[in-house]
Amino acid sequence: MTGRLEGKVALVIGAARGIGEGIAERFAEEGAQVVIADTQVEAGRATAARLKGHFVETDISRHDHAQRAVQTALDGFGALDILVQNAGIYPWTLIENISPDEWDKVLAVNLKGTFLSARAALPHMKTRGYGRMVFTSSITGPKVTSPGHGHYSASKAGINGFIKAAALEFSGYGITVNGIEPGNILTSGMQQHRSAEFIQSMEAAVPLGRLGTPRDIANCALFLASDEAAYITGTTIVVDGGQTLPEGADFRIAPR
Repeated sequence: MTGRLEGKVALVIGAARGIGEGIAERFAEEGAQVVIADTQVEAGRATAARLKGHFVETDISRHDHAQRAVQTALDGFGALDILVQNAGIYPWTLIENISPDEWDKVLAVNLKGTFLSARAALPHMKTRGYGRMVFTSSITGPKVTSPGHGHYSASKAGINGFIKAAALEFSGYGITVNGIEPGNILTSGMQQHRSAEFIQSMEAAVPLGRLGTPRDIANCALFLASDEAAYITGTTIVVDGGQTLPEGADFRIAPR
């Protein structure tokens, strides 16, 4: 490893498992001190212990929890250089069956949580004249969608709009704001909650022939959090193995 984040402090929200855990691990490998924020206490503490970081129980849809997560970084390591808001929920419900409460919950975690985390981190980054904010969006919403994900799609499209607005407003403070749009990523959660047939069908839709891994997303997050991306702000990077490229299902040059 090259120490690309040496001396940096990173708060990674939604990092107990899956993509967030992969991001926190990758940051730690590159020298960052990490704070793990999540609702999953046992898994979050285990991840933090493994990475020699701190854990803070966090429901990012709550203003006080967002403030507490940032304060944990400041108390534990004396600074906050990098914010990653990766926490998200994705219940499967057709629009005609989504209750107002379920709609509000999805947008509260995914979209409001993005705003609250940025708002909590901003004063400290603004004072230092430096910051990297990275938000996990999705191809679902900004690029594509599927039945049952109306609220999720709306929340992720909203994140992309927020990224642009925040990047513009924060640019004068030395803070960059960017996002990642993952495709289908093979996490433990997907393996637990999706059938083997579903996973195979998703793999077949990806030109590179496999689902992504948390490491694939983590490498993109590392780039956006590093000084290599110092002149990039207000944008998102699609990491989907080419999933959103084909016009139809029969996209291979020599289909079998």
